[in-house]
Amino acid sequence: MASGGAFCNLTLALLLCLALASSVGGEASRRFWIENDTFMKDGTPFQIVGGDVHYFRIVPEYWKDRLLRAKALGLNTIQTYVPWNLHEPDPQNWEFKGFADIESYLRLAQEFDMLVMLRVGPYICGEWDLGGFPPWLLTIEPALKLRSSDSTYLSLVERWWGVLLPKVAPLLYNNGGPIIMVQIENEFGSFGDDKKYLHYLVQLARRYLGSNIVLYTTDGGAMGNLKNGSIPQDDVFAAVDFETGSNPWPIFRLQKKYNLPGKSAPLSSEFYTGWLTHWGESIATTDASSTAKALKAILCHNASAVLYMAHGGTNFGFYSGANTGQDESDYKADLTSYDYDAPIKEHGDVHNSKYKALRRVIHECTGTPLHPLPSDIEKANYGLLKLQKVASLFDIVDNISDPLKCTVSEHPLYMEQIGQMFGFLLYMTEYQGKLPSSILSIPKVHDRAQVFLSCSADGTRNPIYAGVIERWSRKTLEIPNLRCSSNTSLYILVENMGRVNYGPYIFDRKGILSPIQIDGIALRHWKMYPLTFNSLDNLPKLQLITQMPDVRASKVSIIHAGSEKKLQESSLSSNEPGFYEGHFHINSESEIKDTFISFRGWNKGVAFVNNFNIGRFWPARGPQCALYVPAPILRPGDNIVVIFELHGPNPELTINLVTDPDFTCGPQQ
Repeated sequence: MASGGAFCNLTLALLLCLALASSVGGEASRRFWIENDTFMKDGTPFQIVGGDVHYFRIVPEYWKDRLLRAKALGLNTIQTYVPWNLHEPDPQNWEFKGFADIESYLRLAQEFDMLVMLRVGPYICGEWDLGGFPPWLLTIEPALKLRSSDSTYLSLVERWWGVLLPKVAPLLYNNGGPIIMVQIENEFGSFGDDKKYLHYLVQLARRYLGSNIVLYTTDGGAMGNLKNGSIPQDDVFAAVDFETGSNPWPIFRLQKKYNLPGKSAPLSSEFYTGWLTHWGESIATTDASSTAKALKAILCHNASAVLYMAHGGTNFGFYSGANTGQDESDYKADLTSYDYDAPIKEHGDVHNSKYKALRRVIHECTGTPLHPLPSDIEKANYGLLKLQKVASLFDIVDNISDPLKCTVSEHPLYMEQIGQMFGFLLYMTEYQGKLPSSILSIPKVHDRAQVFLSCSADGTRNPIYAGVIERWSRKTLEIPNLRCSSNTSLYILVENMGRVNYGPYIFDRKGILSPIQIDGIALRHWKMYPLTFNSLDNLPKLQLITQMPDVRASKVSIIHAGSEKKLQESSLSSNEPGFYEGHFHINSESEIKDTFISFRGWNKGVAFVNNFNIGRFWPARGPQCALYVPAPILRPGDNIVVIFELHGPNPELTINLVTDPDFTCGPQQ
């Protein structure tokens, strides 16, 4: 009996050892690397057919849907940025839930048998506010030198990656997860040549991720970019991007010069399926057949490509970025929509010529089976919605300003300085108006300032509109003398329209960044009110609606005739910022569908649906007329739309909830 029991125990032990060895061997076989200028996965050559699908531009309830549409396109890999500002909105305040639940997103990709290329920054670009940097970095003194070996900056990157990368490590391919490659920085070669900075990032990444993960950089396919941005001596793979339609093979041969021998698998890590659009431009589109032809020239010759974008999504809230031209005043803010003319549209539709053309090419070049074409997501036309004005901004400034951030200062402060990282800041001071008219000068405003005047003794918080000063155009404004019996109150409402995300001017503080002068004399003693939009559903309870444009105009005596005409016109055109609210009813869960809100006839502002910020609208400038409202934002029963309109509303006070993502607004149409 004893010997028999010992034999059974020995047999069981042997079986357990064999099972453990098999398990260890199975894990060991999970390996992704580069050799002979070829990507290798588990000992077999592998061609990356990828696409960027950014988790932070999609409501989490639609992550699964968008990934399945990417898979049906024929993709085997998902690439995504990780925006630092989403995950650390305030110093050491970490966010990894909801839109920020990156671990769930990566696991979901793995569920669908898709690999992941993770772009952890710390800089990402991506037409995202400040290139993904948290704006509180701009408050540190002495000022940080972003994207450099600045010791203070690096210490903050180390703190950030010390939180992020331990979450990433278990999801590496070698550890049983989906992540095959991790990108360091982004297109650094077009920004600088601080190799010490790049070396530091590599060392930091390897500290948390180990030596087996393939680290990579992405740079434009030109010698200067690759020379500055590649770090082959650290065994970091250099990938390239280039204009769609360019001959890829000379660029891939150049890429080879900036990788170690045998380590240059040809990869276009940003194959552009479309392009970005700024406010005031015509919507950027690219031809489906020429895009497919360019992809074929890569994939059918065994090179790899990642579609940028496979699905663009939406810049919800205040996260859209901006670009500049020759100087920082040549400012161009990005749209709320990040459709990008990608094959999977902003709202998920795939029944379009580009999706079908790229799908055919991927099938032809790789032999990937053609999955059934997904059906488009249902959309609802909820129809015309009547709104009512619930408050003028100046009536409720005290109610929607954060009392902990309201500030008094001798000189105007920039937004980040008082903790207002996004949105709007109202500046207020007083002066004595003596001349028939005066010249207001704000040499440096980021980004758009609306100017209002009132007589201080009147005690009114409903000033009269005087005009606009914009970062990209005029810096001075003629303002009238109100003939006040006391001082004149000056109000300047400044909008942050999105921080620059690319180029030499990314250190983009917001608000008023210079002295403010009237007739050459600097104004002092400023009060600053940061506007918050946390509980807009409570606006009607304030019961502070005041609409008296004609009364206000009749109270004012103007000296300068020209100014009087302008003032009367502005009063009649109702250029007063205000809040408008409307309600619509959805009977049941089954009737909740995606929709778009058309803002035709409105001017400029921000819209909220059930307290969710769906983004900026600007139909007066265009080209985007409608904002996307995903179904998960809606609910059975009462749904509330609140609009903060900066100028004048649609004369009928209506918006339209439609099924069409309209891009035909603005003077350029």
